[in-house]
Amino acid sequence: MSDLQSPTVLNPSVLIPVNPAIESYMGGLLTHLDNTVLLEMELLAQKNNFPIVGRLVGVFLETLAKMINAKRVFEFGSGYGYSAYWFARAVGATGQVFCSEADFLNKDKAERYLTAANLWSRIDFKAGMAQAIFNETDGLFDICYNDVDKGDYPEIWFLAKDRIRPGGLYIADNVLWRGRVAAQHSVDVFPGWTEAIREHNQLIFNDPEFDTFINPTRDGVIVARRKTD
Repeated sequence: MSDLQSPTVLNPSVLIPVNPAIESYMGGLLTHLDNTVLLEMELLAQKNNFPIVGRLVGVFLETLAKMINAKRVFEFGSGYGYSAYWFARAVGATGQVFCSEADFLNKDKAERYLTAANLWSRIDFKAGMAQAIFNETDGLFDICYNDVDKGDYPEIWFLAKDRIRPGGLYIADNVLWRGRVAAQHSVDVFPGWTEAIREHNQLIFNDPEFDTFINPTRDGVIVARRKTD
C-alpha cells in the first residue's frame, strides 16, 4: 500500500487541503497590503473567533472581480464588511457592493471600518435576511457572493444563478467545510450543514450554464462562471 492509499487518506476525519506552512508563506507575500483598517478588522476576527475569509481569499476575490471588470456585486452574508472591503476596492468609485447581514451590530462595524478605508460610498449595506434583501434588489450582478449559514447554500444558489450576467461569477466560501465534505466520518457544526454544502457543490458542478472550480485555500472557495454562449 502506497502512502497515497494509507487508511488516514481513505477514511479521514480531518482534512487540511493546503499545508499551513504554504498558506503562511503565501500570506507573507501580502504584507505590503497592511494598513490600519485591514489590520484592525483581522485582529477583531482573531480576538472574537469571527470567520472572515482572510487575506489570501480576500485578495483572490479582489483579483477575480477586477478580471471581469465587476461593477455590481451582491454579498449574501457580509459580517462586518471584511469581504466587502476587497470587493469595494475592485469595483472602483463607480461600482457598488450590495451587502446583506442579519446582525445589525455588524452593519455599524462595517460602516466604521469601510468609512475609515474611504470605501463606504461604494457600499449599499442592509441589515436583515440575505434572501429577502436580494429579492428586493433589482437587476443583474457581475458577482454573487455567498457566505450565509451553510444549510442555506443550495437555496442561495438557486436564487442567485439566474441573476448573474453572462461572463459573471458565483462565488461561495467554506465549500470544503474543514474537509468534512470529503470525510467519510466527521462531526458537523450544525446538523445537515455538511450535506447541504455537498448538495450545493454538486448542483453547481452539474449546471451546464456554468464553468466551475474550487480553490482549496483556507476553507475552500467555489467559483462558477456563467457561460457566454
